[in-house]
Amino acid sequence: MKTFLFAGLFWVLSAPACLAANIFAAPSPLPFHAPQFDKIKDSDYAPGFAQGIQEQQAEIDTIAANPAAPTFDNTIVALEKSGRMLDRVASSFFNVQGANTNDALDKIQSEMAPRLAAHQDAIYLNAKLFARIKALYDKRAALKLDGEALQVLTLYYRQFIHAGANLSEADKTKLRGINKREASLETGFQQRLVAATKAGALVLDSKAQLAGLSADEIATAAHEAASRGLKGKFVIPLQNTTQQPLLVSLSDRATREKLFNARRLATEKSDKNDTRAIIIEIAQLRAQKAMLFGYASYAAYALYDQMANSPAKVNDFLRQLVAPAGVKAKEEAALIQAAIKKDGKDFALKPWDWERYAEKVRKERYDLDDAQLKPYFEINAVLQNGVFYAANRLYGVTLRERHDLPVYHPDVRVFTVYDKDGAELGLMYFDYFKRDNKSGGAWMNNFVGQSKLLGTRPVIYNVANFPKPAPGQPALLSFDDVTTMFHEFGHALHGFFADQTYPLVSGTNVARDFVEFPSQFNEHWALHPDVLKHYAVHVKTRQPIPQTLVDKIKKSQTWNQGYGLAELLAASQLDLQWHSLRPWAPPVDAAKFEAAALAGTGTDYPDVPPRYRSSYFLHIWGNGYAAAYYAYQWTVMLDDDSYDWFEKHGGLTRANGQRFRDLILSRGHTLDYGPMFRAFYGKDPDIGPMLVNRGIKPN
Repeated sequence: MKTFLFAGLFWVLSAPACLAANIFAAPSPLPFHAPQFDKIKDSDYAPGFAQGIQEQQAEIDTIAANPAAPTFDNTIVALEKSGRMLDRVASSFFNVQGANTNDALDKIQSEMAPRLAAHQDAIYLNAKLFARIKALYDKRAALKLDGEALQVLTLYYRQFIHAGANLSEADKTKLRGINKREASLETGFQQRLVAATKAGALVLDSKAQLAGLSADEIATAAHEAASRGLKGKFVIPLQNTTQQPLLVSLSDRATREKLFNARRLATEKSDKNDTRAIIIEIAQLRAQKAMLFGYASYAAYALYDQMANSPAKVNDFLRQLVAPAGVKAKEEAALIQAAIKKDGKDFALKPWDWERYAEKVRKERYDLDDAQLKPYFEINAVLQNGVFYAANRLYGVTLRERHDLPVYHPDVRVFTVYDKDGAELGLMYFDYFKRDNKSGGAWMNNFVGQSKLLGTRPVIYNVANFPKPAPGQPALLSFDDVTTMFHEFGHALHGFFADQTYPLVSGTNVARDFVEFPSQFNEHWALHPDVLKHYAVHVKTRQPIPQTLVDKIKKSQTWNQGYGLAELLAASQLDLQWHSLRPWAPPVDAAKFEAAALAGTGTDYPDVPPRYRSSYFLHIWGNGYAAAYYAYQWTVMLDDDSYDWFEKHGGLTRANGQRFRDLILSRGHTLDYGPMFRAFYGKDPDIGPMLVNRGIKPN
């Protein structure tokens, strides 16, 4: 999941007629107000931001200066209705800039980031506006609001305080400076990371260095090189995780090491794309911000509204996993080292060997080869016969592709989403293939959010970075990629089933350690036998995946889970340690700090590097997950608990799906997270099913 802050700055242009003509000035006339990508030009964004900012600031000024006594309608509802043009500009811009950027868009992002941060401050530090909100909050019991409205009022009150509404004027001035600088640095980090990832792609001179890859993969590497003007060479683009997909297949150890280090060091070359100085400054600024509010650390400041609402609670949760993950990873390492010896090699296991020989162990122990699986996972079959099929079985929804709406890149596909009664829920966009100008990872977000107040229905997109096949070749996926498709569509379902009046609490506008719950829960259906058989059809023979192979997949699911959990725990602790710094003690060397952080938390696992090293940890330096990367594991606990409930109550049924939709997916943030989860699960979260499902603990 990827989210953005869209608030902007009062930025007046001198030509009102030009402003009025901006394409974002009015809602799009397309179905569901989908963006008019056939008409939007890069040059529309800067003036669009300017006008949207100007309009929202005027709306805020009107609310704050209203001579009438504050009411829920003239203050909170008015606030919810404000900034509509700015939202239209930002929701389009940040998707395109993240998924299909260019120099012009990068320049706009750089220019707008500090201005957007300043405008957010202009709203949240507006004393008159906060006085009206506080007056309503103080007499909330007498207002007799319904549950959702009361929640919205409470959240606004807390958010304003958290944003600095109660600070002294001197501290507000300091805060504005911190926020402006931090926004610029986060933008700089994102842009350097994209550039470094592109520039760091591994260039190879001979086909021999690609030994182990399939003919299609070699053709793709040659095509990638040719597209960069490197005719006769081969290029392996980088993925923004420490381990790279092709490390499984590459048999030349020197090539594996080069590929591993290409990612590990891409942002640490002391060149214009080096991110280390940026992340140190961001961490220091965040620590300074926390101190302004009286918090011991930025982690404490950031976690105030999460389900696990303190660093102590997060650390208690992570500590339960550190030792079991280490034990499991050590057992796996011993089996992998034995596999290396059996392969006739005498080298000691290193991180760039792990994925390849883990796959060999999996193949030997479970007679399962990733190359054997890929022909059953053709991307369109996975999407329509797997992802959509599971959603239909659980919730009754259907999707139908349409070709009448403009897109921002030819790879993007659009579908109308229909509810169980045939009513239109909204639109769904998919942009799956990797591009050099696309940010790494995978994410979901909205072009248009759901709101009864605004009369809008969801327009949602999923973005990923799957390898694009050479022309004429089918797009075959690893099972990890399949899981990613189910994951991101789980976020989309959370957005489509939103049933809220107010935008603030609609759909996926929930805490970091809750928002990944529906998405990770949806991953379970990728391996459900009924679903798997429905989409896993051999791309050439058209035969369904045999039951023997299904059984092998299921049996192999606990293999390598020690590694998988350990790399995530290491990343989670890196995040927490960076955000536990005191403002007067910034690290001088990012790599040394990283090493000390991992050692100090027991997550410096042998041969298991963190999923993201500090210098390319986009989640925490640019995607809003600061001090919250633990959320992925926290929500694994929630989703495994929920899947355990499903299995005990009949499994993949419409009745169970409807219950999950009613109690979780449709609720947004209309309830606090503990009561919401207990209403579905019947008790507080339990770590047991997570440890069993991941093979960390015997059943």
